[in-house]
Amino acid sequence: MKLKKYDKNPILKANPANEWENLCVLNPAVVYDEEKGGFVMLYRAAGDTDKHNIYLGLATGKDGFHFERKSDEPVFSPTEGGSDEGCVEDPRLVKMGDWYYLTYASRPYAPGRYWIENYPRPWFNPPKDGPSFLRNNDTLTHLAITQDFRTYKKLGRITDSRVDDRDVIIFPEKVNGKFVRLSRPMTWFGEGYENEKPCTYIAFSDDLMEWENPKVLMQGKEWWESKKIGGSCPPIRTDKGWFHLYHGVCEEDGCYRVGAVLLDLNDPTKIIARTKDPILEPETEYEKSGYYNGCVFPTGNVVKDGVLYVYYGAADKYVCVATADFEEFLTYLLKECRC
Repeated sequence: MKLKKYDKNPILKANPANEWENLCVLNPAVVYDEEKGGFVMLYRAAGDTDKHNIYLGLATGKDGFHFERKSDEPVFSPTEGGSDEGCVEDPRLVKMGDWYYLTYASRPYAPGRYWIENYPRPWFNPPKDGPSFLRNNDTLTHLAITQDFRTYKKLGRITDSRVDDRDVIIFPEKVNGKFVRLSRPMTWFGEGYENEKPCTYIAFSDDLMEWENPKVLMQGKEWWESKKIGGSCPPIRTDKGWFHLYHGVCEEDGCYRVGAVLLDLNDPTKIIARTKDPILEPETEYEKSGYYNGCVFPTGNVVKDGVLYVYYGAADKYVCVATADFEEFLTYLLKECRC
């Protein structure tokens, strides 16, 4: 079973009128909030500049397909002189109580034109004897909260500073009194680890900031996830389990593809079902030609009126959407994909 791509994709493109978003828009977080305009999207954006600082913009829509930008300025930006000065990117949003919790990837220095080999970065000047994450400009994941998608409180880092870790997602509610986090630490694999390649870890916390004893949740098994896998969208609670979309990268072609997994409601370390074949993969020109060729990367999902909307970045250049009948998809998982 595959997700159905919207026939008018991409649904959001770069805006030439604003320097901060005139090159690319991608990898959006999306939630549904009737009071805030219906479908609410925080999208990653960057301009055609040497440093390639990365920001988040805001858009809303009524039907899940058509979105209108709500500001000519970013609504969430790197903090000058702060730990996320280089970029704020790949947002994921969940609502708990009256607040939205935003996880976002960050770097201490702007990445520059990362798609151009050996592109100069004269602003990158970390201490040579400093910690590895600073020397390498590794990704750490931070947490922020908001109620209106325009004002935010940054709470700080929620991943280990020794590990490049960007695919970090928290569950929208506690499980057995604990917060739950998925992550993909890029150096926790190989000798001394049970996983041969980077994969999805799960951890639990009392306070969202410190996480206890992360453990492997799932590893790549199929050809299309032979290089690495990681979480994509925040899990959705159903009466059948936690529904979660993840991505896999193929060693041979480097393409990003998407799978689905169902986790036990009371023990999300247990996998109930997992797709064998990709449910979304790069096939069109807008997915195969951009700043990362051959990439579909979901970061937001919404269920509205029985329809699953999956929002994804295409080729690191555009925002796109694909859909499915949610109950039909869950039935398929339980009948055809049980572990």
